[in-house]
Amino acid sequence: MSINWFPGHMVKARREIEANIKLVDIVLILLDARAPFSCRNKELEKIAARKKIIFVLNKIDLAWPEAVAAYLDFFRQESGSAVGIDSLSGKGSKEVLQAIMESYREQAQKMLDKGHRVRPVRVMAAGVPNVGKSTFLNCVVRQKAAKTGNKPGVTRGKQWIRVRDDIEFLDTPGLMWPKVESEEQGLKLALLNIVGENAYSEYEVALYLLKILLQKWPQILKNQFKLESLDKEEPELLIDIAKKRGHLLKGGQLDLEKTCTMLLHDFRKGKLGRFSLD
Repeated sequence: MSINWFPGHMVKARREIEANIKLVDIVLILLDARAPFSCRNKELEKIAARKKIIFVLNKIDLAWPEAVAAYLDFFRQESGSAVGIDSLSGKGSKEVLQAIMESYREQAQKMLDKGHRVRPVRVMAAGVPNVGKSTFLNCVVRQKAAKTGNKPGVTRGKQWIRVRDDIEFLDTPGLMWPKVESEEQGLKLALLNIVGENAYSEYEVALYLLKILLQKWPQILKNQFKLESLDKEEPELLIDIAKKRGHLLKGGQLDLEKTCTMLLHDFRKGKLGRFSLD
């Protein structure tokens, strides 16, 4: 499956981030904890290369804890700072703020050494679309300060948000890279709802989900959908799930479109369990 999702507003988003990067001290790059390597935007990391970067693995409640720990170790070895957070419950928010202040400590000391007052640290929150930046900001601010939504690209324009007296956040639109080269990566991005729904076929992505469930978590298929046999190809399993769930069109034909939508929704909301795709 080919993914080439780079709508016009992505060009504007890149220009905005490039223009605003000089205004901040630290860049938080949010990644989906279920597939942090697949949703890394190296273009964004290049733009932020001269700033201190903290990788934030969001949605840790949807990922295997053991895998999250391994991912965090990798990013800490690579960049020096990485934190995990569940933005819905707030778990990890204190660690994020501590990481910010730790990264700012050296710069703050230089201000003091010059006899200047230490100003609030300015932080840019960035990442690919629909990785949960606005929900993350609402979490650390502890109020609904940023516009949120469940569609990629919902954040528009520049928003400065005061988290506390010593931290200010700059929210930015999600930035996607121009082309997804790997089919496997494209399928993961579609499964995680990072690329827009017009860029992929729900049927293909649902079959990919069934494929990885068969390979790694077959018990989930048995428990969730009460399937009697897993010794089948993915299209046949999709038909079995549609029958079990009673997804029918007028006339008694199976509504496979509804079944695909249900599978993707349940995966994204954590109803099928925790997953680590990378």
